[in-house]
Amino acid sequence: MDVPGAPTAGPLVLDGGLGTELQRHGRSVSAPWWTARCLLDAGGRRLVSRVHAAYVAAGADVLTADTFRTTLRTAYRAGTDEATAAGLVRTAVTLARRAADSTGAGRRVLVAASVAPVEDCYRPDLVPGAAVLRREHGWLADQLARAGVDLALVETMNTVREAVVATRAVREHGLPAWVSFVCTGDARLLSGEDLAAAADAVRAAGAAAVLVNCTDPAGTERALRRLRAAGPGLLGAYPNVEDRSGVPPATPVDRYLPPGLTPDAFADLWAAWRPVGLRIVGGCCGTTPAHIAALRSRLAPRPG
Repeated sequence: MDVPGAPTAGPLVLDGGLGTELQRHGRSVSAPWWTARCLLDAGGRRLVSRVHAAYVAAGADVLTADTFRTTLRTAYRAGTDEATAAGLVRTAVTLARRAADSTGAGRRVLVAASVAPVEDCYRPDLVPGAAVLRREHGWLADQLARAGVDLALVETMNTVREAVVATRAVREHGLPAWVSFVCTGDARLLSGEDLAAAADAVRAAGAAAVLVNCTDPAGTERALRRLRAAGPGLLGAYPNVEDRSGVPPATPVDRYLPPGLTPDAFADLWAAWRPVGLRIVGGCCGTTPAHIAALRSRLAPRPG
């Protein structure tokens, strides 16, 4: 998997949603900080730690640190500075690392960094120019490498060009890269670009695996089958299972939306997707530790 010490038998299990878990426990997840808002106070940090610990107990092999919006752009929009953003990166990674290391001997849990689009995950029209992307993704990649993450999860990418820049940035700083795209229902990026071509581009930039995330289960399945039909390579998925009935697509909602799938129904997805040969599986928005525990129960258990 291009990650030293990663388990090799069976799929790796990612954690589930962080933002929706924070909302489920009554915390605001609004712009500009989104989930990073919880890193700003002691109570929020304790809650992030509890969510990480719950995913470890559920059987996750990979925890995603709360670095989704610990960026220069976010800090400036919030009226603060680079030092604040850098401190939040360190805090986010420290919280995830402590939870990952709490499992005891015989079981290693990896810490991934969330590397998201610098603007809006669902607005490819807002992606800035190449020089801005290189500067901002380069800064975050440097901070993540200094903080000691095991890998970078370049996620919810909606254009090929930003995905490639972010992948190159984390690889230049010595981090393994898994790259995940948010897709339309017809297995294309939100920009309209071809998913298979996007996968080829990020692999050429150094991605060790290509994933699909924050896409509903039906769209995720179509995207995965498109990727597998296009050729070999390590694939993964972590779908969005929020019940967004009555909420327009890609509309941020700062309140808890319950999952549209029970944990058992979520775990059932993997039986249907098994022929695709996924090596990395997990959940995005709406999934809970119970969903990850149900998924873990369907897969070969890890030692320890």
